[in-house]
Order: sequence, then structure tokens, then C-alpha cells
Amino acid sequence: MSTMTTPTAKAPPQDDSASLMPKKLMRSRPLFDPDIVGRAIRASFVKLNPATLLKNPVMFVVEVGAALTTIFLIRDMFTTAPIGFPVQIALWLWFTVLFANFAEAMAEARGKAQADALRKTKTDALAKRLTSSGKIEQAPASALRAGDIVIVEAGDLIPGDGEVIEGIATVDESVITGESAPVIRESGGDRSAVTGGTKVLSDHIRVKITSNPGETFLDRMIALVEGAQRQKTPNEIALNILIAGLTSIFLLAVITLQPFSAFAVAQAGAGHVPSVAVLISLLVCLIPTTIGGLLSAIGIAGMDRVMQHNVLAMSGKAVEAAGDVNSLLLDKTGTITLGNRQAVEFVPVHGITSEELADAAQLASFADETPEGRSVVVLAKQQYGKRGRHLAEGEAVFIPFSAYTRMSGVDLTGRQLRKGASEAIAKFVFERGGRVPEDFQEMSDHISRGGGTPLAVADGKRLMGLIHLKDVVKGGMKERIAQLRLMGIRTVMITGDNPLTAAAIAAEAGVDDFLAQATPKDKLEYIKKEQAAGRLVAMTGDGTNDAPALAQADVGLAMNTGTMAAKEAGNMVDLDSNPTKLIEIVAIGKQLLITRGALTTFSIANDVAKYFAIIPAMFMATYPALGKLNIMGLHTPESAVLAAVIFNALIIIALVPLALRGVKYRPLSAASLLRRNLLIYGVGGIVAPFPGIWVIDQLLHALHLA
Repeated sequence: MSTMTTPTAKAPPQDDSASLMPKKLMRSRPLFDPDIVGRAIRASFVKLNPATLLKNPVMFVVEVGAALTTIFLIRDMFTTAPIGFPVQIALWLWFTVLFANFAEAMAEARGKAQADALRKTKTDALAKRLTSSGKIEQAPASALRAGDIVIVEAGDLIPGDGEVIEGIATVDESVITGESAPVIRESGGDRSAVTGGTKVLSDHIRVKITSNPGETFLDRMIALVEGAQRQKTPNEIALNILIAGLTSIFLLAVITLQPFSAFAVAQAGAGHVPSVAVLISLLVCLIPTTIGGLLSAIGIAGMDRVMQHNVLAMSGKAVEAAGDVNSLLLDKTGTITLGNRQAVEFVPVHGITSEELADAAQLASFADETPEGRSVVVLAKQQYGKRGRHLAEGEAVFIPFSAYTRMSGVDLTGRQLRKGASEAIAKFVFERGGRVPEDFQEMSDHISRGGGTPLAVADGKRLMGLIHLKDVVKGGMKERIAQLRLMGIRTVMITGDNPLTAAAIAAEAGVDDFLAQATPKDKLEYIKKEQAAGRLVAMTGDGTNDAPALAQADVGLAMNTGTMAAKEAGNMVDLDSNPTKLIEIVAIGKQLLITRGALTTFSIANDVAKYFAIIPAMFMATYPALGKLNIMGLHTPESAVLAAVIFNALIIIALVPLALRGVKYRPLSAASLLRRNLLIYGVGGIVAPFPGIWVIDQLLHALHLA
């Protein structure tokens, strides 16, 4: 007698060097990591180059103002004019520029630190290249060109990006994904793509190289992770134009104050004209320096947060587009459902007990290594305790599944047990002189209407019943989709199932719409239809057949385990190959947009408040009547100006953590988010300068600094 057991796959050997790899190359580092802060401080001074700052018009104006103040200060040093006040103004104006540079440099330094970690994984391995004569020659990986064929055996590093054209092997991709579990790579299908720098653990494969040196996936990752190379997105460009316009308006207004003040003093015969340092200080306080100093950092930090989720964004535009998505296309299998149909119920026909059906179904499934077959065995164990089944040696003849017969099973002494498609099993029963019960078709249709798949079971000429196979919707999926709906995002399930099954799964998952029996052409046409209606569309995919739709979508998230065509077509690549991550990417994109909007609101409100806080105190010597509006009781025009300049500089550095981490995102409607941001950042921006400037003014007065 022999015990029937479920075959298990042998785990591939683990290489000791894998333990040296970081658990996640794109892992989040502490916000103020000493190495990152050190890089950022050095870069802050490098960025003082006017050619660099010219890309940021607001901070360029501040730097010009700081330079002019410094020049006038040096001039005054050779006269009897007091220089205490101009020295402090010049220093704090330079600090303002440096703090803004620091915010951007912090975001860039985080990206460069990640890029350095990736560079350490690059090695110039030796490759076994096939020559035109069929011989194997040793060649460095850097010498390989697209089209070369290489042999990679157990223990070898894959020398470059390519496609498996022969063989099957387990591959350690922890160098890319940070995950220690090996993956299967084989020729044909959607698991043929391999990445340079990953390691073959078992067997051997023949790989066709698809990239030239400097063009590998790892090279592109390094280039894209470099924050300094990030291009501005359309929204950033538009916001830059807005703040540049505001800067021009305030610049014109401040320039005209000089002649007006001179005229007023001449007419009154009293007072004095504001100095250049005072006028420059006023300009710096009124232009949107806060958002001007943080804008670039917000965008770079958004890409960094995506990378911390092990997703490689091909551009900042892709991350931003994720925040504007209106329609989300989700594959049913593996995204909405667990990916494998599971046996959930035994449904016997009249005259057969559930236990008899479970017994026959389990025996017919012992040799079935598919997830569905394994689930039948498990369900019989769970419901009826059928475990430790014994069959005599040579008694069982297992019948493997065939696409022609559409069934599988086992022949025992005096028994022919089969399970398979309803029509195939019905035909099997008829051929042996049996009959199909009248309620059988209705039972089968009932399972289909509920979104399941009926799998019939027969014992020779006796039809015993059905196994209810069901796509199990992932836990929490309905709640996540409800959150997306609250955010104004329409979810669409894409599946190859028939409309009846698709409708049932769609209802259970709570999606807004579904596309059944979808072909690559259907997906592409659906995306075009959504875009024609003015919606932005996001989708995931991993196969070559998904490439057209991924390329057409506004946000195309390709799986790293997918084909090279899919990865080239998408504008994001998920290194963990988790389709549900698209939902997280959308949330990160929205967080990026909300952070930028919140800090822009705060900056503009802050500038308006500073206007009312310091203008009366600043000009009461020129226009004494303004003294009545000095409601905060600021001590002197000099202390008011200096307090405003210091507050303006410190608020930038205070908001750096918020710019890098992002405003906490909650799945709310657009109207609710707008009200919340206006209340917190709009009102907060108006209120904050008053106590801030007052406290600094008091300190300056107490320390006799102004």
C-alpha cells in the first residue's frame, strides 16, 4: 500500500550572497539621515550659482536682492553709516536662498543615495557568449550587444537584459526587487524577460540580449532615480509661471515705492526714504518665496515616495498623472481576485450525498497539480476529514488533463473517476450508457450566474454532481474600491470571463463597470473611449498583449515579471510585480498634488498676512498716519523689517519635512479636500505670520539687535 500525497516543489538552493543584499533597495531612509543632510548642505552652496538659480525665478530674485544688499553694505563699511541693520538683512537674505536650496537638495540627495545603492549592484560579469560557429567564448558583460546569445547556468549572473529563448530556471531577483523569494523564468509566454545583474539559482537558460551597454534596465533605474535629472511637469511649469508673474508684479510695486517715498518726504519735510535694504526686504517678504523655495522639492519627493514602494516612475509626469486619474482599469485575476479559482462547495445531484461527491472529487484530483485541483483536495479534507488516503500499488492510473477531452481523473479497480467541464463530463456519462439528471443543467447555470465555475464529477456512467470553483475576491478590496469612488475615481474590471461570471465578480468587488471577454483590441478601444470623454486612465499589465493599452493609458504600470514589451510601453514599472499597487500609486500621486496645492495656498496666504503685518510699521516713519495700523505694536521699522525677513527664511526650513513627507492624504472628495486645505493651510497661512513676526520682533528688541 502507498500513501497518496500532494507533490510539492523542491525549493531552489539559496545563495549565501543573497543575504548580503539589502531587503529593499528602494527602502525609505530616515528623513534627516546624516549622510543625506551632509550632501544637501554641500549642494546648497553649489546651487548658489546664478545659472542654476535662474531656473527658479523667485529664488533668483532673492539672490539678486541679497547680492545688492551685500554690495551696498560693503560700500557703507567705508562711510560713517551704521551697518548693523544691513549686515543682518544681508545675512538673512542669503540664508533664505540657502534654505530654499537645502529643501531641493534634500530631495535630490535622497534620490542620489538610492542611485548609489543601485550602482553598487552593478558588476561587469563574464558572459558565456555563443559565437556564429556555435562555440562558447568568454566575454565581459560590457562587451555584449543587443542580439547576442549567452548561456547562463546555475550560479551565474545574467550579464544583461534579455529574453529567455530556451530552457527554464529559477532566478534570484533580490538585486532589483529586494525580495529573497526566487522566480521562474522560461522561454515563451510572459515570464521570459530577465534583468541584467540577477542570478540564476538552478538549471540553465539561453538568453538573447536585448539591450546595449548603458541601456539596461538597471542603468535606466539609476538615471531616473537621480532627482537632479527630473524634468518639470506641466503643472509645475504652470505654477512657476504663476509665481513668476506674482514676483514681477511685486517687483514693479516695490520699485515704484522709492520715488513715491522721496516725494512724500519732500512734501512733508519730515521722515526719511526707505533704504535699499528695506525695499529689498519688503520685496522678498511679499513675493511667494515659500512655495518658490519648496516647489522643486515637493516634486522630487513625490517620485521618491513612489520609489520607496519599489515602483520605478519613468518621469515625474507619470506620478502627477496618477494623482489626476479619473478611471482605473484593474485586471480581475491577481488584482481584484486572488488569481486562482478555489473550490468552495460540493453540489451533489439528487441521490448522491455531499460526502460521496467529495470522496470522488478528491480521488480524481490527487494528480492534479493546478491550484484548482489542490483546492478540491483541501476542501474535501476540511469538510469531511478525508486525509491519508491509501491506494494499492499499481491500482491507480491517473488521467492527466487534456485540452481535447477537457477533463482529468483516475482509473481505479472497477471505477472511472473523472472531473472536468460540464459538457465534457455529460458526454463521458452518455458514452457509457448513463444519463444526466434533469436538474444538472440548472445547477450548473446557477453556479455560473453567481460568478463561479462549475466543474462536473462522474464515476463511470454515474454523474455525481458539481464542484463550485470560485474566484475569491481579495480581502478589503471592496473597501479600497469604495475609497477610490469617494476620491472620484471610476473603477473598471477587465476580464476574459463571460459576461455572466464577470457581472457577479464585479458586483462582489464593488467596481463601477466591467469589460468581459476582453481582447487587447477591446482594452485599447476602451481606454481611447474614456480619454475621448476627458478622463485620465490608469491600468496595469504584464504581457506583450497589454503593451498597446499600457502605451495608450495616461498611467501604465507594467509588472517587472512581465515581458520587455510591456515594460517599455508603460511609464511605470513595479519591481515587486503587485498589480494592486496601482491603487497606492494613485494615492501617492494625489498626495503630491495636494501637498503642492496646500503649500501654495499657505505661501500666498502667508504673503498677504505679512503685507498687513509689516507695511504699517515699515513705513510709519515716512507716513506717520500708518502708525495707527501697527496693531501688533512692532517696536521700530528696522525691527519690523528684520523680523519679517527672519520669519520668511525660517518658515521655509520649517516646512521642509512637510514638503518631503507630503501632506497626509485621506480619501475624500475634491470639495472636502478643498475645504480642509483652505481651513488648515489657508487660514493657517494668514494667522501664522502675526505671532511669528511679533515674537521675533520682541526678541530682536530684547537683544538690542534692531
